[in-house]
Amino acid sequence: MKVVVFDCATKYRDQSLNEALLQGPNLTNSLVGVLSRFRMERVALVADVEAMFHQIRVKPTDCDALRFLWWPDGDVSKKPTAHRMLVHLFGATSSPSCASFCLKQAADDLRSEFPNEVVETVEKNFYVDDCLKSVSTEAEAVQLVKGICALLKKKGFRLTKWLSNSERVLASIDEEERAKSVKEPDVDGSSCERVLGVRWNVSSDEFGFNVDVKQPAAYTRRSILSVVSSLYDPLGFAAPVVVVAKTMQRDLCRKQLGWDDVLSDEDSESWAKWLQQLPRLGDVVLSRCVKPHDFGKVRKTELHHFADASSTAYGAVTYLRLVDERGRIHCSFVIGKARVAPLKTCSIPRLELTAAVVAAKLDRLVRKELQLEECQSVFWTDSTAVLQSIRNCNKRFPVFVANRLAKIEDVSRPSQWRHVSTKVNPADETSRGLSVNKFLRSSRWLTGPQFLWEQEDTWPSCPDLSLLPIEFLLVKKETRTVCLVASESATDRLIARYSSLKSAEKLVAQIQVDVDVKEVSCQVSSTYWAADRC
Repeated sequence: MKVVVFDCATKYRDQSLNEALLQGPNLTNSLVGVLSRFRMERVALVADVEAMFHQIRVKPTDCDALRFLWWPDGDVSKKPTAHRMLVHLFGATSSPSCASFCLKQAADDLRSEFPNEVVETVEKNFYVDDCLKSVSTEAEAVQLVKGICALLKKKGFRLTKWLSNSERVLASIDEEERAKSVKEPDVDGSSCERVLGVRWNVSSDEFGFNVDVKQPAAYTRRSILSVVSSLYDPLGFAAPVVVVAKTMQRDLCRKQLGWDDVLSDEDSESWAKWLQQLPRLGDVVLSRCVKPHDFGKVRKTELHHFADASSTAYGAVTYLRLVDERGRIHCSFVIGKARVAPLKTCSIPRLELTAAVVAAKLDRLVRKELQLEECQSVFWTDSTAVLQSIRNCNKRFPVFVANRLAKIEDVSRPSQWRHVSTKVNPADETSRGLSVNKFLRSSRWLTGPQFLWEQEDTWPSCPDLSLLPIEFLLVKKETRTVCLVASESATDRLIARYSSLKSAEKLVAQIQVDVDVKEVSCQVSSTYWAADRC
């Protein structure tokens, strides 16, 4: 079977189709949001729209832009004939926006014919052609599968490659519509799939990593960037490990090393040591669902954000704290962010404040994507300077501090910010970085600090806040007036300026003429003014 491959990025006469197309509005759901919602309930569902772009037709007036030449019956000895693509192309700049619009429009057109949960799933739980959804019960999942398939079928879409951690749900789906890993499981009976690039072990219902790094011929900045970019981690499960490699990149940039320059022996040894431990990252697993299987009905939901910074990096991490009707407490990792400190030296208090801004942004993101408007948020930092500046509303701050405090105030109230010691702050791991071996031995990053698993009256209390650091204060600069007393006379400066006495005499004569003319002008003006008054 011959397949036509239409490359929209190929240039002809220095022009490609993608350069002539507009991208269109960004209608694609947030990747972090779809993955986060996928973790909320116990029963997971994954599906894929078959050939999604080819199910959406192009307006007849625009088809001429998609002309191409092809040989009849694939015989290259014949004269090629002109053809037109009547559907959207994979790889075209405009295709994702058009596909997302059609999918949302299909849900909107059939809103009155299907339950709200089916319509909302199509609107919010698709990332381009991938559907990720989680529900609380198997019966609900079976009905949801039937509803989504029926809705999309009416608009010409076919959902296939179904995956689920429930055998009952899979049994309700036709065998030809199931994923290949379900039809042909591994020898050990497990089935691992990638959902939006994240490795998901369906049988154990856990997320993990599949690290396969190729050893380069030489260690350079380019090879380091290639390895770091290959570690796909949208939710930040391994942020403390990745930030170590990013810090190395920053240090090499500070040394002004070229992209293809070979690293020094010391730098190569450090990078090789980090790279040697990297395959062990495959041992890191995280439960897909934020709730344990025996957890009761949720009575209380809280978001806890931890922020920290050091001279090398800063970041934040978010946990979901659930309390069921029986009083049991469970904490789950939601998302983590780690950023390298800038090349320009910045004080630790300012980096701590920047980390607090990251925590505030994570709160806004998680609340929006998980629809937790009524959820209580608590922010934790080990910097008393940050707490003092957030609670102090009577002082004026420098521009750097004032701008970041404004972002924090848009999201939170001062009463939501609390103090935690560095020893129990999980964000300390992302600010300092961890090797893979230390990361495997430490469970604080993925499970949260121990006090979150306990009652609120055991949480750390806020100490007496110290004075603000000098860089947080707006110091008025003193203005001083400097008077210069000339030791030379005007005559001496005049003589020193000209090389001959004749030139100096000409200047003095010219000045005298100008003065006389001005005096005469003033006398004439006064005479006319007096005559006019008379």
